[in-house]
Amino acid sequence: MTTPGAIAHDIAVTVNGTERRARVIPRMLLADALRDEWGLTGTHLGCEHGACGACTVLVDGEPTRACLMFAVQADGCRVETVEGLADGDGRLHPLQEAFRTRHALQCGFCTPGILMTLVAYLKLHPAPSEAEVREALSGNLCRCTGYQHIVQAALDVAAGGRPLTLPSPQRGEGIGGSA
Repeated sequence: MTTPGAIAHDIAVTVNGTERRARVIPRMLLADALRDEWGLTGTHLGCEHGACGACTVLVDGEPTRACLMFAVQADGCRVETVEGLADGDGRLHPLQEAFRTRHALQCGFCTPGILMTLVAYLKLHPAPSEAEVREALSGNLCRCTGYQHIVQAALDVAAGGRPLTLPSPQRGEGIGGSA
C-alpha cells in the first residue's frame, strides 16, 4: 500500500516458506505489511512500542517485534508468523496443542506473540525450568491468564521432548492465528 507521491520500495520476504512481494513506503512497519499487504492477521498490534510482545514474529529465526521493524528491513529475510505453526494438514504445532490442552489462553490477543517467543526459546532451550520459561516470557504481556497455564504448556512440550521446529512451508491456521 503506497501513498500517492510517496517514495516506495519493492520488497521480497519469505513468509512461512512462501515468497511474498510488496511495494511499500519506507515507514511501513513489518506488522502492517504482514496484516495489510499479505493478509496474515495473526500478528497483533498491541502497544506499538515493542513493550507488549503481541506482534512477535521470527525474523531469520530470531524473535522480533514486528511493530518496531520496518517492512523494508525485512527485504530478503525469512519471516515466520503464527499462521505458519500448524502444518498444511491442519495439525497444530505441539506448543499450540499444549496451549489448547492447558487452557493457556483466554482472549487470545497475546497468544500469537507468546507462541512465537516460546517456539524460538524452546528450540534453543529444550529443557527449561519454570523460572527460565517465566524469564523468557517477561517481554510478553498477558492481561487475562496470569501466565500459569502458559508456563505449564511450555513445560509440557519440553517434558514431552517433541521437536520444536517449524513445519513445512505450507500455511495453516490454528490457535492464535485469527484476526
